[in-house]
Amino acid sequence: MSGLQQFPADDIQTWLKEDIFLGCHAQWITPESVGERLPYYDHEKQLAITADAIIDNRNELFEKLRVDQKLKKKISDSELILLAYQKWGEEVSQYLIGDFAFMIWDERKRVLFGARDFSGNRTLYFNRSHQYFAFCTVIQPLLKLPCVEKKLNEGWLAEFIAIPDMIDSVDASSTVYKNIEQLPPSHTISVTNGTVSISRYCTITAGEQLQLKSNQEYIEAFRDVFQNAVNVRLRTHRQVGSYLSGGLDSGSVVGFAAKALRKDNKSLHTFSYIPPKDFTDWTPKWRVADESSYIKEIVKYVGNISDKYLDFEGKSPLTEVDDCLTLMEMPYKFFENSFWLKGIFEKAHLEGMGVLLNGARGNYTISWGSALEFYALLLRKLRWIRLYLEINKYCQYNGVKRTKMISVVSKTAFPNISQILSSEEKYIFPTFINPDFAKRTKVYERLKGHGIDVTGSQMPDVFRERIEHFERVFPWNATGTWGAKLSLRHSLWQRDPTNDINVIQFCLRVPEEQYVNNGLDRALIRRSTENYLPDKVRLNNRIRGIQGADWIHRTIPAWNSFMEELEHLCKNSVIAGFLNIQVIKDAICMIRQEPRPEYAFKPEYRMLMRSLIVYRFIKNLA
Repeated sequence: MSGLQQFPADDIQTWLKEDIFLGCHAQWITPESVGERLPYYDHEKQLAITADAIIDNRNELFEKLRVDQKLKKKISDSELILLAYQKWGEEVSQYLIGDFAFMIWDERKRVLFGARDFSGNRTLYFNRSHQYFAFCTVIQPLLKLPCVEKKLNEGWLAEFIAIPDMIDSVDASSTVYKNIEQLPPSHTISVTNGTVSISRYCTITAGEQLQLKSNQEYIEAFRDVFQNAVNVRLRTHRQVGSYLSGGLDSGSVVGFAAKALRKDNKSLHTFSYIPPKDFTDWTPKWRVADESSYIKEIVKYVGNISDKYLDFEGKSPLTEVDDCLTLMEMPYKFFENSFWLKGIFEKAHLEGMGVLLNGARGNYTISWGSALEFYALLLRKLRWIRLYLEINKYCQYNGVKRTKMISVVSKTAFPNISQILSSEEKYIFPTFINPDFAKRTKVYERLKGHGIDVTGSQMPDVFRERIEHFERVFPWNATGTWGAKLSLRHSLWQRDPTNDINVIQFCLRVPEEQYVNNGLDRALIRRSTENYLPDKVRLNNRIRGIQGADWIHRTIPAWNSFMEELEHLCKNSVIAGFLNIQVIKDAICMIRQEPRPEYAFKPEYRMLMRSLIVYRFIKNLA
């Protein structure tokens, strides 16, 4: 419990009986959690629970469990989980909607049972030995146990280095520490008679396609399911905040949330990251680094919003590395956005927020629908008439020449042919893992078995990629871990309506024709946000915001020290066992002299920052 003292708490309680100890460093977020007893023990049922949970389908559960009307406002979410466990036993997680990690001691059955929500928005780590089973929301308290050796998990680290995208590891149950495991998202854990059993309780699949009579019916159905997802995430006895960029995802969340809060005479507080004043936007004309003009349009149109614009002067990915490593308890990859994600949490905490909304899963759910990919699909299926009509409408709407659009669609539809004919330089992330380390850990074999392309040679099938995103477990860990640990530090929950399981299942069932329709990409969300968002944002198809474009600009004042630290990295014999030092040296030579802000997304720059993050983590481990 002393390891949790770094986090703020509204109450700290423990429960001990025979050989079972439960503790909770409680943070009161919802009205029902104020004054809640955690751990909670029900003498009659002989059940004890400790939890980090917000349950969203309370009304549905009350009905199924036949809870008396007078008790509904008094029952906390942890007590509700216990009632549900009494009825459904170890199948309980299938009935819960929300963000949660919990452990229940079933005294009669002599079973310790727990679960983590389907997308891993709350964390649950554990250590097991022949003598005991120990669990915690964070890793460090487990490392303080007398029998736990702080030893590096080389398999996890090899995957982290070798995977070019934002995924940490394909083993969702492992961590960077050899003796610390984690319960994967969508899984339950049961400990009985010295045996630990882990099983998956939820797999999200597309299901049967939704067939409604008209476009308007799809709009009404979407608004209904999405408004409910937003409403249940507004439940806090404090203020409600939200990230807000100038795009459709966070804009939609804000539009629906502000409308709901107005009924309760509460306003929505928005927090928006903008580049510093001395930053010159180098991005192409169809991209914009400073989205404040679009944000202000949303604020003005929606109303009932208190807006804040934060440039985090003096902050950069480099200034935040040590703190992010402490917070994450492992290396991380999202360095370009680390300073402002962390900074918004800090500001929201100071402003009294209990909930901070976002729309992070929106690209796969509410705003799904790439016109280019859909037209390529039509071409591969030889649906000529629909393709002709769609391209005509798209070109009229966006001012694009039809011949150019047909060429781009053809290249997208048949990428292997276009690759052979094209002389364009392709974006390939440098392979910077030590070859001997890769061979020893057999990392490439493992990644290949999970369909991970480390060469960048394969053209992704976005439709299959979307389905796999929800079917697989490992992509969820990184985002869930970051949000959960920031939440603990600031006693402030990050909540994403675009990640609601009902929203996901609805969106997966919607026909592709609803997402690209009549020349409009992301058509469902554009139509559904009419009267919720201004047309400048809702129908904007020519300019897209881009986050993190200023990270090199922010790092320039410390560029010499950045280069010096990389030089030290190259001389470190321990790190040389993990990273390919020659690749790092070549990249240093390429960028040493003059850091250029427009190279923010060049792979060599990004690879060097990832190398530095791994280097600092390894040094701190010693």
